[in-house]
Amino acid sequence: MSILIKNGRVITAADDYLADVFIDGEQITLIGEGLEIEADTVIDARDKYVIPGGIDPHTHFDMPFGGTVSADDFETGTRAAAHGGTTTIIDFAIQTKGHSALEGLDTWHAKAEGKAAIDYGFHMIITDMEDNRLSELDTLIDRGVTSYKLFTAYPGVLYMDDGMIFQTMRKAGEIGALICMHAENGIVIDEIVRLALAEGKTAPKWHALTRPTLMEAEAVHRAVAIAEVADSPLYIVHLSSSDALEQVTAARDRGLLVFAETCPQYLFLDLSYYGEEGFEGAKYVMSPPLREKWNQAELWSGLQTGDIQAVSTDHCPFRMADQKVLGKDVFTKIPNGAPGVENRMSLIFSAGVVEGRISPNRFVEITSTAAAKLFGLFPRKGTIAVGSDADIVIFDPDRKETISVNNPYTHHMNVDYNAYEGFEVQGFSETVISRGKVIVRDCEYVGKKGDGQFLKRGLFGGLE
Repeated sequence: MSILIKNGRVITAADDYLADVFIDGEQITLIGEGLEIEADTVIDARDKYVIPGGIDPHTHFDMPFGGTVSADDFETGTRAAAHGGTTTIIDFAIQTKGHSALEGLDTWHAKAEGKAAIDYGFHMIITDMEDNRLSELDTLIDRGVTSYKLFTAYPGVLYMDDGMIFQTMRKAGEIGALICMHAENGIVIDEIVRLALAEGKTAPKWHALTRPTLMEAEAVHRAVAIAEVADSPLYIVHLSSSDALEQVTAARDRGLLVFAETCPQYLFLDLSYYGEEGFEGAKYVMSPPLREKWNQAELWSGLQTGDIQAVSTDHCPFRMADQKVLGKDVFTKIPNGAPGVENRMSLIFSAGVVEGRISPNRFVEITSTAAAKLFGLFPRKGTIAVGSDADIVIFDPDRKETISVNNPYTHHMNVDYNAYEGFEVQGFSETVISRGKVIVRDCEYVGKKGDGQFLKRGLFGGLE
């Protein structure tokens, strides 16, 4: 099948011009002005942006946590992502302690295969990497999994001690992989939690108040130091605070290969959402937690200066009615995570481009191109160029919608609330093309389960 997109404003991380785009099969084959060419489908994109499909490098579909499983699986989650203009996700497979990381990869392939609406890749969460397992990282590279997530949080579950972090980073640096770090000092946080519970502090807001920003900043600082000694590039996931950003900025100023992502929740929501009484604050129990509002300006500044390279979602939803309620008596039992994979593109465009914080080019960079480059997908993904996959969004920069769980245009995630309820956004994904196939047409999903393919990713190549 062929598609001709006419009269659009093509915007990439580097370019901004009026042109037609011709797609033949799964790839972009011609870009030019006034193309006169036969096509099976013609789309008029006049007054619309034609942008690369979004890449969300941080999702958790069908993930076990706290006695339950995240509410979106690879079918519902990727379909919601497609509605929001995201055409590629990178999810996190998990190594179970004491078991092979390759077993974990097989488990996640089984979860995703034949379900995904869009293309997907995997990071691997490493929880146990003794010397005799380090060779598994080479095998993961061969299988197209070229980034590994380590945790300084969740002792006894996902936590990895500094020695094992060093070993894993050293190996990753040798083979060209990228380390992703969840940076919070879980050992100290557990002690703060213990003290809070002893004082009867059990409401959802105490999840946030027991995870101070300094414990995020300390873990970032430590991860940077270990990565420097190990000669390994480092990517800080879901950076949430000014304190932590200072550590990233200082490392980058010294010329280190340190990168970071933030998420819409840290740019739009704040500590006040936890409330004083009741259980509504459980909607926003995530790790790291929401911070004081003034941190938002600092994170936007990081996106403007390039010290933060990408915006992901850390999409990990749990329904209030039957999942978050597991922690109704004590915040430590509330499943950590919130929805967002569907709303990312509109939120960032609205507050970023419309409100004058960033250019349209920077919008494309932080929602697509930077992730493609950092995670071994560029130029196949993350740009509009001849030879690239035809992952394209026809984006209306003027359309306004109010995000709500009850708005059929803004909520397709399998969860009974929206973290951005009532937010008005300007800028909306209307038609979405994934590898040359229209999967969302005029905001209506027309794809099918299993349209997405697994992506074997290349080695870490920086942002060049």
